[in-house]
Amino acid sequence: MPAATPTWDPAQYLRHADHRARPFTDLLARVPDLPTRPSVDHPRIADLGCGPGNVTTLLAARWPTARITGYDNSPEMLDKAHVDHEGPTPGGGRLDFCHADARTWTPDEPHDLIISNATLQWVPGHAERFPDWVAALKPGGTLAFQVPGNFDAPSHRLMRELAGSARWRGRLADTLRHADAVHAPEAYLERLTSLGCAADVWETTYLHLLHGDDPVLDWVKGTGLRPVLTALADDPEAREAFVAEYRAALREAYPAGPHGTPFPFRRVFAVARREG
Repeated sequence: MPAATPTWDPAQYLRHADHRARPFTDLLARVPDLPTRPSVDHPRIADLGCGPGNVTTLLAARWPTARITGYDNSPEMLDKAHVDHEGPTPGGGRLDFCHADARTWTPDEPHDLIISNATLQWVPGHAERFPDWVAALKPGGTLAFQVPGNFDAPSHRLMRELAGSARWRGRLADTLRHADAVHAPEAYLERLTSLGCAADVWETTYLHLLHGDDPVLDWVKGTGLRPVLTALADDPEAREAFVAEYRAALREAYPAGPHGTPFPFRRVFAVARREG
């Protein structure tokens, strides 16, 4: 039976907003100028998997005249984005948010930029969508994305091992993504260049220093643990039992230091410019 779509909690997600936004700013720094001149017209930008919209606003800060649409399939995230960020931008552009699923979304007009931050790892076969998205770019337009590359890290490996244990496999075996949820950087480079793009692909491991009690657990409650929390939502006792086991494993894997808890986090980046 297919796993249910995770239910998202914007407040939990935003508890680590500064750390989560860092990869987006690093990705954005490598995006070249857009083919549409902002002084002449309104560039068209899509943020695929915008979440609560907090980083989508960074697009409006760089291109204040652009028409920007953030897309997500979570009603909870979109509600937060609508309330906090939707509307005209000071530079004469516009920021909107719409429901869409990255598995099927295809632009209905040419775009200057299609960007995605920590979303495509949730989309099986996401590289198969690249041809449609690149084809929707204006000549000189850019497809840019960032995905976590830490599915073999203890935070994810321990979650999978616990979900696959005798106690939990009957309820959780189909809820979690595996280490192949994203591709190697070399695979993204090959795929994007084969579509006629000039591609810049790289990886970075961030060393986040987290604070508070069980901070790695607090982090994954906002992202990777959502499928488990959703699957066990109707059984609070079971949910708390799973979280307790997982918490104990995380404490051993990520011991607190004198200045906080180090949390290594590898990410893979790609910026692909369609040749004009």
